[in-house]
Amino acid sequence: MTHNHDRRKFLGTSAALVIAMASDAWAQGARPRPTPACGEDGVTPAQTPGPYFKPQSPLRTSLLEPGMPGTKIVVEGTVLTTDCKPVPKALVDFWQADTRGDYDNTGYRLRGHQFTDDAGRYRLESIVPGIYPGRTRHFHVNVQAPGRRVLTTQLYFPDEPLNQRDGIFDRDLVMKVRDGEHGKLARFVFVL
Repeated sequence: MTHNHDRRKFLGTSAALVIAMASDAWAQGARPRPTPACGEDGVTPAQTPGPYFKPQSPLRTSLLEPGMPGTKIVVEGTVLTTDCKPVPKALVDFWQADTRGDYDNTGYRLRGHQFTDDAGRYRLESIVPGIYPGRTRHFHVNVQAPGRRVLTTQLYFPDEPLNQRDGIFDRDLVMKVRDGEHGKLARFVFVL
């Protein structure tokens, strides 16, 4: 009987201590934090489409063409909701400058769209975009979940000297980039 009584007293005292500590922390301004989620920092930031967007780009996952100069890059990732659920069949539309910093405004060179798979994944093969006056290296992207509004944004490269001077640059839109066997490998997760 004494053993059970001592155990109950210990548990009661322990519970009271935990409640007192939590109450003290709450009174001092500490608030419980929710479980981290995909969108804890918000959705992927929107950015300007710029003057070079063209609708009706071709459906393709590779923007590479025979003889195209430049460093090859594979950009892959996922499209997720703010509660970390994949977005299947999301439209992901890319356009970019060539190695000289020029956009094809008469055709669809270095332009194309695709749809995410059932796990919300996309994969693009292209070249590292060139730079042009006033801008750092970047991809333009439209992302749209089925039946939802379009997110227009841009993706940037880490450690580019022009990032700090580009007035549009947003560090939240920097891809994770590393060297691969045949060029660069980049990753970015879009949160809608």
